[in-house]
Amino acid sequence: MGVINTGSFAKALFPGVNTWYGDTYKQFETEYNQIFDNVNSTKAYEEYVGFSGFGLAQKKPEGSSIAYDSAQQGFITRLTNVAYALGFVITKEMYDDDQYGIIGKRRANALAFSMRQTVENVCANVLNRAFNSSYTGGDGVSLINASHPNKAGGTWSNQIGVASDLSEAALEQACIDIAGFTNDRGLKISVMPRKLIISKEQMFDAQRILKSIQQSGNNNNDINALRAMNMFPEGIAVNHYLTSPTTWFVKTNCGQAAGEGLIYQERQAASFSVSDDSDTMNAKYMSYMRFSAGWSDPRSLYGSAGP
Repeated sequence: MGVINTGSFAKALFPGVNTWYGDTYKQFETEYNQIFDNVNSTKAYEEYVGFSGFGLAQKKPEGSSIAYDSAQQGFITRLTNVAYALGFVITKEMYDDDQYGIIGKRRANALAFSMRQTVENVCANVLNRAFNSSYTGGDGVSLINASHPNKAGGTWSNQIGVASDLSEAALEQACIDIAGFTNDRGLKISVMPRKLIISKEQMFDAQRILKSIQQSGNNNNDINALRAMNMFPEGIAVNHYLTSPTTWFVKTNCGQAAGEGLIYQERQAASFSVSDDSDTMNAKYMSYMRFSAGWSDPRSLYGSAGP
């Protein structure tokens, strides 16, 4: 167990230090909640169950019986809550002799910083692993996949046909593909783009592509159809925790209700506590939280891994 003692911060024992720096820095605004919908959890795990509806109506010849169809339970996604915790220990001597009052208070701020970053990284990893076949959802394939199975048979795709860099043409194709989404029985559903999710490396290109009045990057006088049609009404979400500089995603309006799309499932929000060890008289600073991140209906996201 790591313990902060008088040897850890020798300079804190004597006057003369002008500034202490590096324990915490300014953070980005919360980013995971721009992508994931919050779901409160009351159990060790929560399950999200799909629904396979009915097919098209059948012709009924005169005098014949009506054709009856059957609905069935769809794919099941289980998200198990995981506990995350971190702490530090300060010896009584270090606490008493600290000339600047920084060790307890500022280390506690650093602990809060670490907990917040943990949430961001866990949620971002859902997207970082979206094309990885080792991380699958209820339907048995990755979040972004060209062969999502339907419970009723057949497959569908939420992946661009040819992996592409972020471009006007690629985003137009994404909008076309998303508009063609169907339900489990192959019936057309009204799914539209809501938000573009990108890495920090793409933020300037994304602004030019979506916000130019005319088409960006050429001499044409054609309008920017993406902007004119307001195809991304919730704009652009830059996520600084994405690990690939070329991967991009589109969040759709499928699964607008919490639990039907991208899910941040919270069992217990981050809590902080301080206690004293009776034997050593050391001070223990601790933080604990319990949550999970994942998805239920993959129609809530569309993506490209880049070239």
